[in-house]
Amino acid sequence: MRRGSPRRVPRAALQPHYNLVSRDTYEGALRDVAERAGLAAVPYSALASGFLTGKYRPGAEVDSARAGRAAQHLTTERGQRVPAALDEVAQAHDAPVATVALAWLAAQPTVTAPIASARTVEQLPALLGVAGLRLTDAELADLTSASA
Repeated sequence: MRRGSPRRVPRAALQPHYNLVSRDTYEGALRDVAERAGLAAVPYSALASGFLTGKYRPGAEVDSARAGRAAQHLTTERGQRVPAALDEVAQAHDAPVATVALAWLAAQPTVTAPIASARTVEQLPALLGVAGLRLTDAELADLTSASA
């Protein structure tokens, strides 16, 4: 390796915080830059600390280190609309809510691969299922509207 100034590597991707309950963190100027520059987006927190898995509901007790952060979404109007819309689409596809949330994200402009993590092996099928789930334009619009 040559000494001196570092080799310039062209940028190829962004890693924004982006999901159905946190859209303003990416949509707008940052996504516009990604589109103009041909950058891929690889969003982290794609399931909003577990909130978009469907296990966080009013009155539900969830044993997780992320429970406090995820449950905060229940205090917003968006946090109440999104789970209902996810439930409807998930039922139509006989798919887990988490899979639907990831499929919405994967269908967004510039997004190439949402990042979601599993704490257990049992959680993996819902994450991997996104590869085979295609939402209709109407379903995408319903989820987008619920998360506005």
